[in-house]
Amino acid sequence: MNVDAIREFCLAFPQATEKLQWGDQLCFKIGGKIFVMLGLDNPRLCFKCTPESFSELIEREDIRPAPYVGRYKWVMLDRLDALRWDELRGLIEQAYEMVAAKGSTKIPAKKLKKKKRPSKQFPGKKPKRRRDGACG
Repeated sequence: MNVDAIREFCLAFPQATEKLQWGDQLCFKIGGKIFVMLGLDNPRLCFKCTPESFSELIEREDIRPAPYVGRYKWVMLDRLDALRWDELRGLIEQAYEMVAAKGSTKIPAKKLKKKKRPSKQFPGKKPKRRRDGACG
């Protein structure tokens, strides 16, 4: 398993994107949320997992809680071959599904702008004019 194989696998998910962040971290995202991080200069892999998987994985050699996000059940593989390819693919798929299920909670700034509201007197409608010329 290598960087290219992991990249190809991650980008095969629906609506998955990639972005290079924090120097050499290739981040794979769904809806703007990261589900896998892949270090390019020093090949390491981080991904989100279930609490059960997290507990089992950190007991293995070359796998530990990911720096900064370990408390959110992210693990780091110090070597890309720390897991068998078939097992890693299942865990990456699980990470994608967990993050995709949460959905995006961010609201774009342009949607936060206040819209003009119609006047309270005539909400959304223009007043009807009387045909006889009288007011009211």
